[in-house]
Amino acid sequence: MARAGLYKSEVEKARNSLLAQGRHPSVDAVRVALGNTGSKTTIHKYLKELEEENGTNINRKIAISEALQDLVTRLASQLETEASNRIAELESRHSESNHRHEAEIAALAEKNVGTQEKLDLAIASIKEEMQSHEQTKEAMQRESIARHTLAQQVADLKERLAENEVHRQSLEEKHNHARDALEHYRSSIKEQREQDIRRHDQEVQQLQAELRQLKQSLVLKQQEVTQLNQDGVRLVAELSQAQKSLYEEKNHHRRLDAELETQRAIAQRVIQLEALLGKKNAQIADAADQSKEMSSRLNSLQLELAATRAKLDAQQVMMAELKTYLDAREMPSNDNID
Repeated sequence: MARAGLYKSEVEKARNSLLAQGRHPSVDAVRVALGNTGSKTTIHKYLKELEEENGTNINRKIAISEALQDLVTRLASQLETEASNRIAELESRHSESNHRHEAEIAALAEKNVGTQEKLDLAIASIKEEMQSHEQTKEAMQRESIARHTLAQQVADLKERLAENEVHRQSLEEKHNHARDALEHYRSSIKEQREQDIRRHDQEVQQLQAELRQLKQSLVLKQQEVTQLNQDGVRLVAELSQAQKSLYEEKNHHRRLDAELETQRAIAQRVIQLEALLGKKNAQIADAADQSKEMSSRLNSLQLELAATRAKLDAQQVMMAELKTYLDAREMPSNDNID
């Protein structure tokens, strides 16, 4: 802050002290000698009056000082212009590089988001495939157990079928014997039945129709033959039981054939499940490889981003130091203007 009541004599005393020390009595130097007090304008005015009083030699020194000052000013201006151009160029490059890096960062971030989404979908798909794999494995185990169980049942049923075939043949033989016995019985009592032929004619026709139906299809149930007499009742009952057993064995044989077809379908399904399981395992392996590749690529991109940021920080530090240097060079010129 300028001191009130600054005298010319004080300025002259400070000026002479500087000249005695071999220093140039500039406005700033005089103001410092005065204890950093006084207005620069007032000091400049008093110094100018003292220089006019001291004559031509001092004027010559002042002219040289002003020429040097002008040269320094022009050099500083040129340096400032070059520095400004250099700074503008650096700022332009920095801005362009920054925009490019920001675009790359945005693209990498977007790609990272997409990659993360794909990775999440792949992980979810892998989990679903693993769950499906477990379910398929459990189903295959159950199918395998059921297949072994059914295979054992088929073996047992085949054994029973063989036994039933023997039994069926035995029943057919009994049926043939019964039919032969019945024919023989009919022949033997034909004379006795002539008087009852009309009464029994309808029953005999029904019996013959039932016998023809049994011979053609072997799947219908034999009707009970009308009692002809006590011996005929026994023979017809045995014949009916034999036909019934044969029908049941045929039905049982058909059920066995159906179960065999079911087993074949189950075996075919197991083969398809095994092939599907192999494909699922291959897909899980591919998804795991893609996940590893994406993670490696993401790490590389993060390292490149860190290096780019380090370069940007170093450029910003250099620009700050350059601006500080230029500001320091501009301070003396500003003081002289005051």
